[in-house]
Amino acid sequence: MKPAKVVSINERAIENLKYIRETMERAGSFTAVPGWGGILMGISALLTALLSRHLPSRDLWFAGWLGEAGLALAIGGWAMMQKARASESALLYGPGRKFALSLCPGMIAGLVLTIVMYRQRLFELMPGAWLLLYGVSVVTGGAFSVKVVPIMGLSFMALGTIALFVPFDWANWCMAAGFGLIHIAFGLVIARRYGG
Repeated sequence: MKPAKVVSINERAIENLKYIRETMERAGSFTAVPGWGGILMGISALLTALLSRHLPSRDLWFAGWLGEAGLALAIGGWAMMQKARASESALLYGPGRKFALSLCPGMIAGLVLTIVMYRQRLFELMPGAWLLLYGVSVVTGGAFSVKVVPIMGLSFMALGTIALFVPFDWANWCMAAGFGLIHIAFGLVIARRYGG
């Protein structure tokens, strides 16, 4: 018969604390959604909407908004890292990981559809598809975040649906309202209520 393994009370306490911490991380919500970053993303989107409506071709319009998407991704990523660091939240563990994994499928679908729409020269569908799929991403990611994030995603989805049924010139204003004004409005709410 094998002798029983003796576990010190300290080892047992450390294991219990580790289990409790991991359980709380899995159950918690991701609060590193950047309010101030959303405001900056909104401002850059408004500027892009104003500039892009004067561009002489749809290809330049597309390039302008593609550049804006890259800038917004950089702003959002930087702001999220800053907020996570300040609040000592983990970006790649617990709720942060769930948030990211839920956000990605809609974004990847948007990327694939953008390539297809560009190849088919379907510029008129891009604003609606972008807003709609970004909204889907925010809603699904927001399931692991604070309550206001999924509401923001639903706002993007509603605006994307509208953009699919209006003329292209109006769709550009839907992009300004969505990526600009919605980001600014919800960014202010997140910054005030959820610490930046």
